[in-house]
Amino acid sequence: MTEHETSGAPAAPLHELLLESEDITSFLHALTTTIAQALSTHGDEVWCAVTLLRPKRSSTVASSSPEAEALDEIQYHYGDGPCLTASREHRLVHVPDTRADPRWPEYGRAAAANGVLSALGVPLELAGEAAAALDLYADRPHKFDPATIEVVQREVASASTALLLALRMEKHRDAEADLKAAMASRTTIDLAVGIVMGQNRCTQEQAFDILRAASSNRNVKLRDLAAELVTTVGQGPATTHFDP
Repeated sequence: MTEHETSGAPAAPLHELLLESEDITSFLHALTTTIAQALSTHGDEVWCAVTLLRPKRSSTVASSSPEAEALDEIQYHYGDGPCLTASREHRLVHVPDTRADPRWPEYGRAAAANGVLSALGVPLELAGEAAAALDLYADRPHKFDPATIEVVQREVASASTALLLALRMEKHRDAEADLKAAMASRTTIDLAVGIVMGQNRCTQEQAFDILRAASSNRNVKLRDLAAELVTTVGQGPATTHFDP
């Protein structure tokens, strides 16, 4: 980094933040805190948050402080603003002075009333996995000069790569957990079918029909009923047939 970049932009070791974080939310909180601290210089305060667009509403998934989350809420209230636009349209949005920007006059007045005089929305590159943006707010106008914006974009690009990797790893872990759960349920059901076959001297298909009918009659999930039967038989020999 140049001298300007070192004094005015984050130097966060993003790979270390990711490795040290327990989950994606922790990583994003660490990221927003690191960026906000790096940009809050010479008596100027910067707040940072991450907005995630959802089908029915937008939400802040991480922030450097409660103030940053409250500033996001101003945009949600008006349904528009620099960071929501950055997320939706996937482009950088810069507001040098909230008091003079004509694009969102109501938002601009509310932001200025809450101490935000400049704002920056930088979209996260998540390859279609989600729509999100890094939200930056400052308490003085023209806080984000071209050099700072360039460095922030570079940091966001690095963060996007790390976040995308984390999202895909989490999705893989979820899929693996679902597969293990499905395999465990399948094994339990197969064992229960075997027990019913032995008790009723019937075919596998008939035994499964018996279990399914019992599940329906008792309003109990098939896997739970199967687990109950396996547990009961495992405690000792069955004394009665398992009829629906």
